[in-house]
Amino acid sequence: MRIIQYNDIVEQVSILCQEANVELGEDVMNAFQQALQTEKSETGRVVIEQLMENAEVAVKEYMPMCQDTGTAVFIVEMGQECLIAGGTLTDAINEGVREGYEAGHLRHSIVKDPLGRKNTGDNTPAIVHIEYVAGDSLTLHMTAKGGGAENMSDLKMLKPSDGLEGIKQYILDVVKVAGPNACPPLVVGIGIGGNFERCAYLAKKSLFRPIGERHREAEVADLEEDLMAEINRLGIGPQGMGGSTTALDVKIEVEACHIASLPVAVNLNCHASRHKQVVL
Repeated sequence: MRIIQYNDIVEQVSILCQEANVELGEDVMNAFQQALQTEKSETGRVVIEQLMENAEVAVKEYMPMCQDTGTAVFIVEMGQECLIAGGTLTDAINEGVREGYEAGHLRHSIVKDPLGRKNTGDNTPAIVHIEYVAGDSLTLHMTAKGGGAENMSDLKMLKPSDGLEGIKQYILDVVKVAGPNACPPLVVGIGIGGNFERCAYLAKKSLFRPIGERHREAEVADLEEDLMAEINRLGIGPQGMGGSTTALDVKIEVEACHIASLPVAVNLNCHASRHKQVVL
C-alpha cells in the first residue's frame, strides 16, 4: 500500500488550477496552427490569429486567458493500492482549488446554491469524479470549464429507432443552436449510451482527451471525423464570424445501454480547451 499525503494533493491541485487557466495546451495551439492552413475565411483566420496571440499574452503575463476561469472539474484515477493520509481526497481537491484560485487571482465563479446565487468566494466546491484503477498511483485530470459553452450543452433520450442518423442530426442541431454563444472554434464532447446521468459524464470525460487523438475503436473514430467535417460545414466559424472552422475536434465516448434507450449528451468546450493533469 502506497501512502499519498493530503498536502501533496492540495499543492498539485493548486498548480493545476493556475496552469490550466494560463497555459493553453500544446494540442490546442497545434490545432489553431492547422486551422490557419485550412480556414477559408479571411475573417476566420484573423480571429484564430487573435486567439493564438491571446494565449501567448496569457503565458507571457501569467494571467488568465479568459475572464471566465470556470468550474474546476476533476476526473481522478485512483489506484486501489494507494491511501490518502491526513484527510479525504475530495477535501484535498477543494482546498487545492481554494488556494490555486486565490494565488492565481482567478475569478470566483461558483454560487453556493442555484436559487440564492450567493458566491462561495473561493470557486469551490469542485466537481469530482473518481474512477478506481489498478496500481498505486493517483492521476488528477483537471479542466476549468467555462460557463458559456457549458450553458449551450444538451442531453436527449433518443429512441433506438433514431439510429446513427438521428444521433448525428441531434448533435448538429445542438451546435447550430449554440452558434457563437459557446465561443467557437469548439471541441465537441459526445457521450452515447449508459443512462441519463452516465451519458453526460461520458461527454465530459471525452473532452479530457487531447485534440487530435481518435477513439480506440475504428467505428467510433470514423464517426468523430465524419461529425467534425459536417460541423465545419455549418459555416459558424471562429467566434461565430463565419468560416470553415467551427470545431477543432469532436470526441466521442460510448457505453452499454438499456435495450429501450439511446441516451446522447453533447458537452461543448470553447476554444480555450483548458485541461491539465498530474500523476502522484
